[in-house]
Amino acid sequence: MMEFMTLKRWIVLPVLLLVLFIINLSLGSVIIPFRDILTILWGKIGANPVWFDIVWDFRMTKALTCVLAGAALSIGGLLMQTLFRNALAGPDVLGLSSGASLAVSLIFMGSASGLQILSSPSPWTTVVAASIGCVCVFLIVQAISHRLNDNTSLLIIGLMIGATTSSLVSVLQFLSKAEDQQSFLIWTFGSLGGLNWVEIKVLALTLLLGAVLSFVLTKPLNVWFLGENYSRSMGVNTRRSRFLIILSASLLTGAVTAFCGPIAFVGLAVPHLTKLMINTNNHRILIPGVMITGASLMLFCDIVAHLPGSSYVLPINAITALIGAPVVISIIIRSKRIAV
Repeated sequence: MMEFMTLKRWIVLPVLLLVLFIINLSLGSVIIPFRDILTILWGKIGANPVWFDIVWDFRMTKALTCVLAGAALSIGGLLMQTLFRNALAGPDVLGLSSGASLAVSLIFMGSASGLQILSSPSPWTTVVAASIGCVCVFLIVQAISHRLNDNTSLLIIGLMIGATTSSLVSVLQFLSKAEDQQSFLIWTFGSLGGLNWVEIKVLALTLLLGAVLSFVLTKPLNVWFLGENYSRSMGVNTRRSRFLIILSASLLTGAVTAFCGPIAFVGLAVPHLTKLMINTNNHRILIPGVMITGASLMLFCDIVAHLPGSSYVLPINAITALIGAPVVISIIIRSKRIAV
């Protein structure tokens, strides 16, 4: 009976993803009939040639960004929760997103510290800066991890790195001009609609690399779930596995942060939602599960972000927090670690 229910959910999840994808394509400031959406997806022009360009050049790129970002962050969250055996660990727990934020803040608000790097940053400049910030934090974490024998200490180090970079960003915000602060603030809201096809290809390639690396690590992940000491007793090279797990999570988190900004709660909440639907700890099943669930959740959040009857779109981070926060609260209540 349990296997039948799991199989049924495996059928429902891809169908739900497809439905949310089509609904996402139908939303926007220009009203396009649902029948014409399906016609355009079939490769035909439809009733209005302009609608064809709107769907393929604007809405399709945004919907694909939702799928790629949701899947990447969800895998990163699953890897971090398994590595640290902590239900509240997210893909940015090692300070990667904070490192990206610090690098981007130097681009937008560098003049406040006497470092006027660029007068008018371009989107690719922001992407490169965020990537460099993530890589720098990754290298710092890796250098420290070689001196540590337990993951708990590494987790604390990551949180401290994140706190340090966040404090530096706060100092820059205090010293910078209002217009510079506004540009940086807009970036921190997160955005799913600003990518072109070249950027989507780069994001998709990064997701592919991270996902393949995660599948290669399924056996160490399944063993690591039972503890680091148990992993050693089973012959797992824990130092090498830890490096590869952090590398995979860093690739996935860094790419999404670089292209879409720091998106919170998705990587934290999705692994738990997936485990509620698919009752297993086998990462060979969990990884594709979190990819589908994460992509669906991000599409749903983007649908909710569209204000009905308006051309305005709410910040994606606001919506992910509204949906992810109740999940985190339920996790804390279930953990039985809080004294009542």
